[in-house]
Amino acid sequence: MYTFSKRLKTFAMILMILGLIGIVYGFISAPKTVNDVERILTEQHHGGAHDVAADAGHHAEVSAAEHAEHQHHLEHVLQQMQNKPWAALYIACIFFMLISLGVLAFYAIQYAAQAGWSPVLFRVMEGITAYLLPGSIIFFILLVLSTMNLNHLFIWMDPEVVANDPIIQGKTGFLNVPFFLIRAVVFLAGWNLYRHYAVKNSLALDETNDLRYYKKNFKISAAFLVFFIVTESIMSWDWIMSIDTHWYSTLFGWYVFASFFVTGITIIAFVTLYLKSKGLLEYVNTSHIHDLAKFMFGISIFWTYLWFSQFMLMWYSNIPEEVTYFIFRIQEYKLPFFGMLVLNFVLPLLLLINTDFKRLTWIIVMAGSLIVVGHYLDFFNMIMPGTVGGSWFIGVSEIASLLFFAGLFIFVVFTALTKAPLLAKGNPLIEESKHFHY
Repeated sequence: MYTFSKRLKTFAMILMILGLIGIVYGFISAPKTVNDVERILTEQHHGGAHDVAADAGHHAEVSAAEHAEHQHHLEHVLQQMQNKPWAALYIACIFFMLISLGVLAFYAIQYAAQAGWSPVLFRVMEGITAYLLPGSIIFFILLVLSTMNLNHLFIWMDPEVVANDPIIQGKTGFLNVPFFLIRAVVFLAGWNLYRHYAVKNSLALDETNDLRYYKKNFKISAAFLVFFIVTESIMSWDWIMSIDTHWYSTLFGWYVFASFFVTGITIIAFVTLYLKSKGLLEYVNTSHIHDLAKFMFGISIFWTYLWFSQFMLMWYSNIPEEVTYFIFRIQEYKLPFFGMLVLNFVLPLLLLINTDFKRLTWIIVMAGSLIVVGHYLDFFNMIMPGTVGGSWFIGVSEIASLLFFAGLFIFVVFTALTKAPLLAKGNPLIEESKHFHY
């Protein structure tokens, strides 16, 4: 049995406390009025009191129409700056929740495929997926708060915007608050119910050695994967793509899936290596680690293929409503946009293409760290431009949100790992998994 060390528990608590303090600070320090925005913009664009006075003199001379346009611009920037702490919280929340969902999908694939190599890792996967429930609850609360107009993450929720936008009006049959929340409840409940019953059957299989529980998990895993494929696509449209309400991509669901799926597999590798370093998981050998690294490598290539397919076709076709999505990101988000490509494709490719490297702990940790950071930036690139426009930077709100959810993730996952033996001894394929070598 695994024991949650005091040092790791304390570390998780510190991350959560620091994160909460930073999140609160981010909300408190956000501008409250257009005057605050004007002061911030003045400080950014002008160097001193003389410039401010000159600017004030200039504004006294502008026409009423120009003044109204200026005020409208300030209100727009105010909305973006007030969105920033919300967007930072939203990105970190959905990122960690989807990591646990990615692990759950990987777990279901192992059962449905009756894979013989992976049962020694099942308890690790079950531990990581324990985060799905608290992560789902927090995320749903964030969605509800968004529907109450406490933020402007989703412009289609603003009646004034919809009234003046024919494109959004054409999507209101799908993008309306009641249907949006109903879909969210169905998706989150379905994923969590599968996780609950799969883990329950897995533990019952250990206690009884009754293969009926294994067969039940095989069947519900196959059914879950069908449910997952449909709901994951719609989830990506609802919770990410609808932020840029005018834009759409037909392979966006696959793209989002590849992003959180490879991150989830990377986290499985991290937790496994950590437990191995503590003298646990005695039957996990370098062949198991090598297979996880192969998935990290393969899904990274798959993600890159999807990224390029989406980018190249839209860029080449140069249709205004499609290509503006990328033009804005290249112009305003140059560093995170191109940085994630290096972190998610170039460096994992170089580090993991060699077969021998996939068995080296330090290489996997290095490549995995790049993948996790890179895919956080991927979610950052997907969500931030539509919520804060050009008013972005990775500051207190972003770092604090990451710290809080990372601390909560560590606390929940490693607490769950203490609840059951780390070897799923009742699984009929466990002996094959124990002696998996190549």
